[in-house]
Amino acid sequence: MTSRPVALITGASAGLGAEFARALAARGADLILTARREERLVALARDLDARHGTRTEVVAADLATDAGVAAVEARIAATPKLDWLINNAGYGVPGRFHSAAIRDLDRMHRLHVLAPLHLTHAALRGMVARDCGAIVNVSSVISFLPVAGSAGYAASKSWLHVLSELIYLELRSSRSGVRIQSLCPGYTITEFHDVISMNRALIPDFLWLDARFVVRESLAAVERNELLVIPSWKYRFMVRAAKLLPRSLVHALAARTGRRMGRH
Repeated sequence: MTSRPVALITGASAGLGAEFARALAARGADLILTARREERLVALARDLDARHGTRTEVVAADLATDAGVAAVEARIAATPKLDWLINNAGYGVPGRFHSAAIRDLDRMHRLHVLAPLHLTHAALRGMVARDCGAIVNVSSVISFLPVAGSAGYAASKSWLHVLSELIYLELRSSRSGVRIQSLCPGYTITEFHDVISMNRALIPDFLWLDARFVVRESLAAVERNELLVIPSWKYRFMVRAAKLLPRSLVHALAARTGRRMGRH
């Protein structure tokens, strides 16, 4: 790597991870891309290197395993000047909590909870010492808008938001120059929903977000040192409304939405 800024992005083979890679490469960053699908990472790396002169390193790793997390932790430790960490890797387990396979739920929580825990801790040690750097933890608006049928996913993403919030407060209390963000998008057009075989037609068109828009909103908010980023006024309005409505009404709407989406 050179003296250029360096960004490590998890789940970079598709979706928001790949969009973060494209956006940061365009800003002049060198990249460390990690995901399970090495062939996709290599193709993306070649494209970014050709377009932007970026030096991109690929680390194939499964962050739902101890070995995968350890490999990326080691890569962070070997990067003396890591400017960005984007904790984006994630997936969903469809169905109600009691009917989902515990192995799938366990794997999802390892990916959404344990991996960001270890990688954020590893990155912060160097960033705090240098008094600079930024971490984006990709959570979800479902942390604030519950939907029946998403217990495991929402719980793990809520945990990630709370972790980000408390680290943010710690950094502020010490007047640190390090920034951390909890990015909480709504429904975003990526392959995420295809993987869980979700019918996108169940969600009104106006609620779908473009991945590039989400990334632009996130990076602009990092510059302003904003903790919570909910892309789109529509979702921000819904979150504010949910805070004002009686909790019993929020629960009734969540249960109705869960039935409508066929999560039995």
